[in-house]
Order: sequence, then structure tokens, then C-alpha cells
Amino acid sequence: MKNNLILLLLLTLGFSSLQAQEIPKEERLAWFKDAKLGIFIHWGIYSVDGIDESWSFFNGYISHEDYMKQLNGFNAKKYEPKEWAELIKKSGAKYAVLTTKHHDGVALWDSKAGDLNVVDKSKAKKDLLKPFVSAIREQGLKLGFYYSLLDWSHPNYPNATREQKRYEEDAKRWNQFVDFNFAQLDELNQYHPDLWWFDGDWEQSAEMWKAKDIRASLLKATPTTIINSRLQGYGDYATPEQGVPVYPPHDEYWELCMTMNNSWGFQHNDKEYKTSNQIIRILVDCISMGGNLLLDIGPKADGSIPKEQVAILEDLGRWTNKHEKAIYGTRKGIPKEHFNGYTALSKDKTILYLYVDNKPNGPLLIKGLKNKINRIWVVGNGTKLSHKVVGKQYWSSVPGLLYIDVPEEVQDKDVTVIAVLLDGPVDLFKEEIRAIESN
Repeated sequence: MKNNLILLLLLTLGFSSLQAQEIPKEERLAWFKDAKLGIFIHWGIYSVDGIDESWSFFNGYISHEDYMKQLNGFNAKKYEPKEWAELIKKSGAKYAVLTTKHHDGVALWDSKAGDLNVVDKSKAKKDLLKPFVSAIREQGLKLGFYYSLLDWSHPNYPNATREQKRYEEDAKRWNQFVDFNFAQLDELNQYHPDLWWFDGDWEQSAEMWKAKDIRASLLKATPTTIINSRLQGYGDYATPEQGVPVYPPHDEYWELCMTMNNSWGFQHNDKEYKTSNQIIRILVDCISMGGNLLLDIGPKADGSIPKEQVAILEDLGRWTNKHEKAIYGTRKGIPKEHFNGYTALSKDKTILYLYVDNKPNGPLLIKGLKNKINRIWVVGNGTKLSHKVVGKQYWSSVPGLLYIDVPEEVQDKDVTVIAVLLDGPVDLFKEEIRAIESN
């Protein structure tokens, strides 16, 4: 709400006095830091034959001509953006990112910058972006646009496939392509997305892309927007892909983008779905490290979402709805040396959340917690839990071992969440324990 009011004010003022100075990063990314869960949507003509999006022709697995024949099967006849948005909301996600254009150059909106779009070329014959924007906004979700900087189908882009180039150096053609990119971004800017998710920046330098100018134009149109890291150094947050980070990323702001199975777009033969339990645990892993999970879905060519993906989103929604207080707005947890599992902290660091993703064989153990405990309960049902401190010596500054009993009847079938209310901001013992010389 705060960011929307800021945007409205800036739009009213025409940015006259604020163009030269960006809104501070921490203000623009505040909602993103709190969101924890977003849904990525890879939807394009590649869903017709169920092949790798764009890469299938770039790597020579199929000809570009045969790849583009999929335009004739991309009909979107079952596309119900309101149902998409409702399902995304139900999952517990706070934002959604749609592939407005992948590396194949096919735009999901009625682009006037070029005719390779679903309105002019596909069986759909309609703008698929505009109703999506409306549906996402109606659900109170943040809106994100994926946009590929490179375009392997554009006649003025140098690379056509991994083996074939249209040209090596041609400043005139390259500048025409850059103008095309800016023209399409201007068309998308009319929707004032909350988030830009760029891709494909690896093939050219920041100077070639005019990345600095891209950033400036996006922020001029929407001063509150945020930009991912794939803009050659001109982004706001990191985007690790597919692999859950082993250690917390150095960037304060980050999201893991990950597929439900092994494919971004819909593929008929890919049935290797992660279980709902595995995805919930991946989300918990990201939360514990202070990041977000951007979970991908791949709708079919007719616009329907595969039943396996619907089931996962609904299962995810059950867990996020039950444990919302321990998800949104939390911050990175405590080191695993103190608790053998995933944790998070409330913003003021006075509530420690413990995520228990297995059935414990005995009481949970927290080591080195100097705080006194005010209360412990099970998130989602409020059951108060008993605890016991063992081994604390009155003459020593070393904290005792804190044990928490978690009865089986209060445990969640996926991940149980325990809230520990402290007497102040979390305070951990970090000194080396030495031999007793006097007691």
C-alpha cells in the first residue's frame, strides 16, 4: 500500500523534482524482502509441442522454422487469468512473474514494435498480457514481467543459433535492435510492473545493451519498481537458479527461481515433479537464509494449468495459510550451530521460529541462547509447549541447553513451526568455552 501511494504521488507530480534521485533501495525492496514466495509463469508457444523454450532451436534440436510452427497450435482457448490469479493467491504467493517474451522473441501482448506476437501470429489472436495484469492486480498481488534482452528470432540480433550468426559487427543493425528493445519495454512500461525479471544478458555487455539507460527508463516510468540482477550490474537483487544455496548468498535481497519438475515450460513427458513436501521444505530453506522462493509453473498451450501443478500450489497454500505469521516479514534465522535445523526471526528479532521438517525422536534442542524464554507455542494452532533448561550453572555465563517438547499430536504433516518468544532481541553465546578455573 505504501509503495502504491508513493507511485501515485510521483505519477501525479510527473517526476519533475525526483527524476534525478532514485527512491532508496531498501524502500523499493521492502515488500520483496517480506514476500518470501512468488510464482514464476513460463508460458509460450513451446508448450504446444512440449519442448525446451527457445533453447530447442538455438541448440539445433529442431529447426527454427519447425519451432515457429507451434504458433499455429498456441490457441489459449482455456486461458482464465482470473483463475490463475486466484490460484496464485491461494498458494500464499505475494507476487507473480510472467514471461512476456522469451528468447524466441514471441511477445504475449499486442506489440507494435514488431509483429512476432501472439495477436498477429498465433492461433490465440488476442493480447494475453492485459487481462493477466488486471487479474493479478485484483488479487492484491505484486506484478512482475520477465523480459528477454536477447531475441534469437529478430533479424537485427546478431546470434540466430549456437552455430549461426547473422553478423559479427554491424553498428547500424545492432542499434536498430536496441531501439526495438526499448520500444517494447516502453510498451510494457504502461502497466507499471512492480518487478522486472530480465534474462539473456550474458550475450552482450552492459554498454551494448545500454543497461544503464534501461534501468533509468524503467525507474522513470515506475519509480517504485525493482529489477533483478540479470541486467549486467544494473539490478537490485540476486537470482540463483534451480539449486538451493548451500550458504546464504552475499546479497541481502535474493530469490531462488526453481521448477516444480525439470522443465520451465509445459512438457508433456516431464512427470518428474517434486513432492509438495519437498517444495515446502525448499521454501523453508530459503526463508531461513533470508531469501524468497520463486516457484515456476508452466501452463499448457490452451492456457490451462496442469493438474499436478494445481495440486502442488493448493498443498503449498494449506501450509502457508496455517503458518503465515512465521513466513511473511521474517528475517534470516540463527546459525545451525545453535539449532540443528531451519530457523527464522521476526523483524524485531524477539521471536525465534523453529521449522521442524522431520518427526523428532525427543525434545528439540537450542544451544547458546542467552535470552530468557517468555513463551513457546505451535504456530497455526497456538498450543503452548513446555521447555526445560539443562546444565546451566549459576556461576557461569555459558547458557544451558534448552529443550522443547513437541508432542506428536501438534506436529504438521509437512513442516511443524514452533515460535519461541524471547525477553528481547535474540542474544547468542559466541565465546569459546574454556576449562573451569574457579567456581
